[in-house]
Amino acid sequence: MTLNSRRRGLTDALALLAALSVLYRLLRGPILTWVATREEAAARLLGDELLEDAHGVTTRAITIDAPAATVWPWLAQMGPSPRGGAYTYDWIENLLGLDMHSADRILVEFQHPKVGDTIGLGPNRMRLERVEPPHVLAWRSEDGNWVWTFVLEEQAGTTRLVSRNRFRLPTLVARIGMLPMEPGSLVMERKMLRGIKERAERLASGTSDPRCAPFGTNSPAESSAT
Repeated sequence: MTLNSRRRGLTDALALLAALSVLYRLLRGPILTWVATREEAAARLLGDELLEDAHGVTTRAITIDAPAATVWPWLAQMGPSPRGGAYTYDWIENLLGLDMHSADRILVEFQHPKVGDTIGLGPNRMRLERVEPPHVLAWRSEDGNWVWTFVLEEQAGTTRLVSRNRFRLPTLVARIGMLPMEPGSLVMERKMLRGIKERAERLASGTSDPRCAPFGTNSPAESSAT
């Protein structure tokens, strides 16, 4: 191989890396803010105060044709078995040992989350820091490096559900490692948001298990007893 061919090869490699870098920057915005409006992505949401100066932020959203009262129960019960799962690809999560089993019904025993409750998500132990039903639910990892917040805003019978993740990445290795994880997190979270939407809309339409009452209402059994 001649010196000139080596230089051409190096130049081509650098050009390819530069092109991939530009492409990734163009794609990264939609990856981090799937369906969220520009205003939602830029807004300071309740729960942001739990982790200031985050190194990474994702803001993803979905519109649900149901009131917040029928969305909240699915958020309240999220978590590994025996809780309601995360409504995403269980088989992927369980390959990671998360023991997730997405429920299609409301689990009454998990409908009263409170500050201080904890769940395990792999190596992360998450603690509830804000619980304002049916509007805000915020988890923070015990090491303080991850905050996951759900914000629900109801308008004219529909609910805008915003999921925000904030990360502190204390090492260069952590920051580099986060880059390939971002597309994967989109795949999982998109499925989760759609899963919540489907369940909430089914509940609002009355096609779910009739024993499943939305937040703030009595179940049929409770109603007949009053």
